[in-house]
Amino acid sequence: MLEDISKVLLTEEQIREIVERLGKRITEDYKDKNLLMVGILKGSVMFMADLIREVKIPCRIDFMSVSSYGSGTESTGAVKIIKDLDINLEGYDLLIVEDILDSGKTLDYITGILKTRRLNSIRICTFLDKPERRVVDLKADYSGTTVPDEFVVGYGLDYDEKYRNLPFLGVLKTEVYAK
Repeated sequence: MLEDISKVLLTEEQIREIVERLGKRITEDYKDKNLLMVGILKGSVMFMADLIREVKIPCRIDFMSVSSYGSGTESTGAVKIIKDLDINLEGYDLLIVEDILDSGKTLDYITGILKTRRLNSIRICTFLDKPERRVVDLKADYSGTTVPDEFVVGYGLDYDEKYRNLPFLGVLKTEVYAK
């Protein structure tokens, strides 16, 4: 796997610092709210697991699974809900936790659906933001860091379901996915 990485963008330590910073902000912002953190599977798993340990107030968690990539490197734009939420959202302050905000199509679709479910509020927390790729008017309320327009893997992010288990964030060599 390591031979497929052209460079490391974020080390394990840098990732830990980002997650701690976001956890402190979320803790402060939601201290008097009914927080429900919703991870978007599969990419957010590592980020979500680390982030909830940094949130120092009571909260509930749930997960959604959506697909818009298939095995490619760009979103198809067609979003499919594979697993919906198990929790009734009424009365919750929802925080969607995502690995990367890229084109914004998937999160725009998801937030549109969730807004109809009588929740108190809805915000977005993303580990990575790639604004150069945005095609919809959507911004994260909490953003770990901005990344360049390169194909990144590791810390939950994948290419064709591989590389998620890398403990750092790296740039995948072009020859790996440009076949």
